[in-house]
Amino acid sequence: MENIRLAKEALNRVIYGKEDVVELLFTALFAQGHVLLESVPGTGKTKLAKSFAKVMDGKFGRVQFTPDVLPSDVTGIRFFNPKTQEFELRVGPVVSNILLADEINRATPKTQSSLLEVMEEYQSTIDGETIIVEAPFLVIATQNPVESNYGTFPLPEAQLDRFLFKVDIGYPTKEEEKQILSTYRTSDPYEAINAVLSLEEIRSIQRDIKQVTISDVVYDYLLDLIHASRNHQEVELGISPRGMLALMRATQARAYLRGREYVTPDDIKTLVPYVFEHRLILTMEGSIKKTSEQIVQEILEAVPVPVEEGAVTQ
Repeated sequence: MENIRLAKEALNRVIYGKEDVVELLFTALFAQGHVLLESVPGTGKTKLAKSFAKVMDGKFGRVQFTPDVLPSDVTGIRFFNPKTQEFELRVGPVVSNILLADEINRATPKTQSSLLEVMEEYQSTIDGETIIVEAPFLVIATQNPVESNYGTFPLPEAQLDRFLFKVDIGYPTKEEEKQILSTYRTSDPYEAINAVLSLEEIRSIQRDIKQVTISDVVYDYLLDLIHASRNHQEVELGISPRGMLALMRATQARAYLRGREYVTPDDIKTLVPYVFEHRLILTMEGSIKKTSEQIVQEILEAVPVPVEEGAVTQ
């Protein structure tokens, strides 16, 4: 846990005032999920992703998505080498531990879909050959919502469902920006980041998280929220079983990061907005009147939170 603390401190010096976002990134890493960062340009999405990769002793891959990026630019390609007169395999940036998919909504749907297999199955298929991606593997994708009318391609539902969290970074406060000015006036904290987490340590934590217990009361609360999302009159498609499992694993990771061996209702309630909002598909009428954020709040308010003492009884 000491190395996790050091890693968080390093990231918080680079991206000031976003401790909650940093916490979500570690939660996703240990829960073996992926993160979609959404915010307007210039709020530090890319720098946060690069800094997060730098605190780990692993391989970093990056794809700067544009409409002309091909699927083979992401996964890799088999090409003919005229010197050896043989076909050789050149793997793409997906064969990494941390993959930054920068401005993913600028890529065409065909290129976006090239990430589906590796995000779900930790493998990539190139000309019939399967390339295994070793754990830990985390995709941090960024997108700018303001570009939706300028040559961008919204992620399809199947792609969104593979992201554990969708996080809006947002603008910093005035006090936070004052601290940013003071910090960056003389140096860039990114340059001082060192790797403090080994890949084996991360893999060990990922195994340990699966041992975090969940009582029947907490299971029922989680399932009540899932079914409330499906039965809401203004929701066309609610949370899928994949989303259900993602929420469970994320709550286990959050409990572990807080030094607990059990999940509480508060773990679930805290993470539900980040897990639900990008997965809900509203009805036409619902999308006119409300946002996914408002629907999620209605679901949280409608489902009773179990009593804490009963929730943690093993």
